[in-house]
Amino acid sequence: MAALSMHSPAGDLTLFAEDDAIVALEWGWGSLQDPSPLLRRAKDALDAYFDGEAALPDDLPLNPGGTAYRRRVWAALRAIPHGQTRSYAEIAAVAGGSPRSVGGANAANPIPILIPCHRVLATAGLGGYSGGAGLETKRFLLALETRTKAFTHE
Repeated sequence: MAALSMHSPAGDLTLFAEDDAIVALEWGWGSLQDPSPLLRRAKDALDAYFDGEAALPDDLPLNPGGTAYRRRVWAALRAIPHGQTRSYAEIAAVAGGSPRSVGGANAANPIPILIPCHRVLATAGLGGYSGGAGLETKRFLLALETRTKAFTHE
């Protein structure tokens, strides 16, 4: 499996790819580095995102695996525009299920940031976040996107 680690303001990240698709993004520095052209492209895109120069790309091939339901939730997350948020209930209305099941799918998201589960909020607050430093990381990502809200995929 191809792997590439990078430093970011949200902490060290390691990207993984298999069969020409990104399959995971994990916090921490991976012990093995075997970069592919796709992972180098993803790293460059993430660097531009963290530098406030561009929105997350929507054309990177992702293969998060998961159940059919989780894939529907993750597709709904990718449809949330840069700088915007949705509630767990709004995602449930699109993908099916309940706000709680959307939260479960978010917690199981193997490609955070690129599948932007940080953009999903509870009706009365931030909700949860299991990546990086938890809610501190979620706040950071949301603040970053608020500052660079002008970027769109249009």
